[in-house]
Amino acid sequence: MRDILFTTASSLGISLSDKALLLFETYHRELLTWNKKINLVSVKSTLDIPIKHFLDSLTLVPFIQDTSGQVLDIGSGAGFPAIPLKIAVNSLKISLLESSRKKTSFLKHIIRTLHLTDIPVIHNRAEYLMEDEAYRGTFTVVTSRATLKLPQFFRMGAYFLAPKGILIAMKSKRAEEELREGANVSQNLGYHYIARHDITLPITGDFRTIIIYEKSF
Repeated sequence: MRDILFTTASSLGISLSDKALLLFETYHRELLTWNKKINLVSVKSTLDIPIKHFLDSLTLVPFIQDTSGQVLDIGSGAGFPAIPLKIAVNSLKISLLESSRKKTSFLKHIIRTLHLTDIPVIHNRAEYLMEDEAYRGTFTVVTSRATLKLPQFFRMGAYFLAPKGILIAMKSKRAEEELREGANVSQNLGYHYIARHDITLPITGDFRTIIIYEKSF
């Protein structure tokens, strides 16, 4: 797992330290153990966790310019992309938002096990958290990994993002339809389209799309 992750990350221009690789090994082991008790991820191949989850999460690294910023990951699930991002870029301050109690328990466990700091877990739903003024305009980056349709993600992100904050949507397939559906929503909420990046994951050949918007105000 270690060699595969190091080699494939390097092929995407992402450098992982020995410490980071050790943390990923521990994360991998704990994920497999907990997955026997609660349904965290689908594992059909030995490549699924290192490539389809760890590496997939790391594809965001080149697009987060403020490496000391506040990041909100909506619908973290088993920790993707938040925990791999934190392992790779420790200076990020990442909040994990997850509504499932069982998944929240796993997230808190793995964060303690890996001795990660500045990475709180929020057990709540995004729509309820939007009623808390303490979270309005707090984050420099808001991301979500294939959890929300773009129009809904735009609305949620608009609440949590600071002005000039970046919204990053991770999609597992071509997103033209969602982009069309969300065009008016994004403009009305003050978003400015930045870029779209289509990525093919090494070895497995899985297709990924990363869509980036900036909140103008």
